[in-house]
Amino acid sequence: MTEGVMSEGLWLWLTLLAIGSTTILTRGSFILAGEKGRLPPALQRALRYAPAAALSALVMPDLLLDGGSFDPFNPKLAAGIVVVVVAVRWRNPWLPFILGMAVLLLMRKGLGW
Repeated sequence: MTEGVMSEGLWLWLTLLAIGSTTILTRGSFILAGEKGRLPPALQRALRYAPAAALSALVMPDLLLDGGSFDPFNPKLAAGIVVVVVAVRWRNPWLPFILGMAVLLLMRKGLGW
């Protein structure tokens, strides 16, 4: 019985060591390489869009799917469309939030969707 516990403890420490080493090597490689390790300009430009792509990958499924299937009358989708239109048109940081929530609440509470 103690062999199984020791074996599990050993595997846990080896796993943590492997994860830590991988993190240090991948992040530290840029520091050690210095100027020689620069990314190509095209890749640097493409990486500027990574945060927006990650955010949209998190948000879009929630906006498009309602109960696991696409519903064009989804209140979240309507509110999301309003937010995008208002944000592009007026560039006000508070107005898209206020109007998007107003549309969502109106459709959910007012219209019962």
